[in-house]
Amino acid sequence: MKRIVLKSFVFAAVMALATTATAQVKIAIIDIQRVVTESDAGKEALRKLQQLQDAKIAEGRSLQEELDGLRDQLSKQRLTLAEDKLIELNKQIEDKGIEMKRFQDDAQRELDDARRKALGDLEQKILPVIDTVGKEKGFTLIFNKFQSGLVYADDSVDITDDVILRFNTAQ
Repeated sequence: MKRIVLKSFVFAAVMALATTATAQVKIAIIDIQRVVTESDAGKEALRKLQQLQDAKIAEGRSLQEELDGLRDQLSKQRLTLAEDKLIELNKQIEDKGIEMKRFQDDAQRELDDARRKALGDLEQKILPVIDTVGKEKGFTLIFNKFQSGLVYADDSVDITDDVILRFNTAQ
């Protein structure tokens, strides 16, 4: 609901500016996702996130193999183990399953936090570059291409390439 209200407000503001006789409105768009994926700093941040994800996947795979090993041991030795050993093995399987679930939850939370922090840090570095480009080129408004409700914009108002170039240079 807030997004609809915000988009309506932005649209109303643009229309008000556009209808003002003395106001010269110059609008640009930027694809922030492209800045993140194509800039040097963005590529580095994504590479680090991928490394963290790969490490978590490997760790999860190891835990899964341990759990599978215990289950395999239970299925192979079910008929030959004493009752107390079966109970102990079932307890180990249950404990390993709980450990696996906790690991998955913690790993997902850690990955989400790392992604949020990395993208937040990038945003803090990118915004001044966007601001500079906007001021130098005399833009009144700059919209994020895919998060503003925009459905069409001519490529001539897209400043993404310029921002990526300047952002790489600034880093």
